[in-house]
Amino acid sequence: MVYATAVETGSRRLRVGMVGGGRNAFIGAVHRFAIRLDDQIELVAGALSADPENAAASAAEIGLAPDRGYSDYRDMAKAEAARADGIEAVVIVTPNHLHAPIATAFLEAGIDVICDKPLATTLGDADALVALTRAKARKFLVTLNNTGYAMVRQAREMVAAGELGRLTAVHASYIQDWLTLPIDADGQKQAEWRTDPARAGQSAVLADIGVHAFNLASYVSGREAETVAADLFTAVPGRRLDDNAHVMVRWSGGARGTIVASQTSPGHYNDLSVRIYGDKAGLEWRGAQPEELRFTRYGEDSRTIIRGGHGSTGEGRRLSRMPAAHPEGYIEAFGNFYRDAAEIIRAHRAGRPLDAARCALVPDVVDGARGVKFVAAAVASDAAGGAWTPASYR
Repeated sequence: MVYATAVETGSRRLRVGMVGGGRNAFIGAVHRFAIRLDDQIELVAGALSADPENAAASAAEIGLAPDRGYSDYRDMAKAEAARADGIEAVVIVTPNHLHAPIATAFLEAGIDVICDKPLATTLGDADALVALTRAKARKFLVTLNNTGYAMVRQAREMVAAGELGRLTAVHASYIQDWLTLPIDADGQKQAEWRTDPARAGQSAVLADIGVHAFNLASYVSGREAETVAADLFTAVPGRRLDDNAHVMVRWSGGARGTIVASQTSPGHYNDLSVRIYGDKAGLEWRGAQPEELRFTRYGEDSRTIIRGGHGSTGEGRRLSRMPAAHPEGYIEAFGNFYRDAAEIIRAHRAGRPLDAARCALVPDVVDGARGVKFVAAAVASDAAGGAWTPASYR
């Protein structure tokens, strides 16, 4: 499918600003790539760094007008809310501890929010964001970007349609090796803040990548975590927070499963996967091979469904930008998230109804809060020697 641009469909681009993501920041650039992909969104303002000099240089580097490059997100929220052409949504790509205060400032200003995971570092802050979003009647979306892969969406549809039968097991894992050495102690910027309790929160590995695995398992299976039993540990001596987590999960509907996260596993650059099994069939998806979905009916040979191919249906086909075997990947999945986010926010601001099932495909503030609850429950379980701990949100 070739997407029409905002200009071609007669829709105005959504005006957004960004907080964080200045020069040399990895994830900010990824968000900007994805924002541009479908021409649905225009980045017009930013508080890209708390350092005034870096903020100004970063804004100039990506072509923002000088008067719309800010060094303080609070000034940005106030100024943009007062402009007739001000931003309609803010994209938050800062370290974890800043997510809640920044989101709060923009919600209070009447601006919709798109926030990186985790939603917050504490469950209390997550609860407050859910309540404020509802009180202000705003849209708050969370960039759990793996939900934007075409074959992840198709897997979700297949589970919902009953193709796997009664679910018995739901597993997900996210395994990396980049923190195998103590690079955080050596001052490596990305590693240093992610292992700092003051900025990362209660857990390093779960807040950074474990929430992605948890969300993927819940998203595809349609199940919620009821209780968890966790073992969190630190493989690198002296590291301030955990870098490995093994979490057993009891899912709603009776399924059992695991969430495994590691950032000290040599040989794994970025290994994300989900495996779901029922009494009729099973399916598996891996982020390293995102265009393939392995589906197996019991008693039959496994079948590989290819994005854009003959077995690609529903969301798997709608989100296919290119024909089969014309590779799509990480940026395209991020782009799919942003394309749907733009549609949801524009419709909400215009008072146009959108299909609830379509909106449910994009993680929102409650989905973000579920991730925070999962992390908190796992940390509590680990502290209690792996005791089964309630994990459902609300």
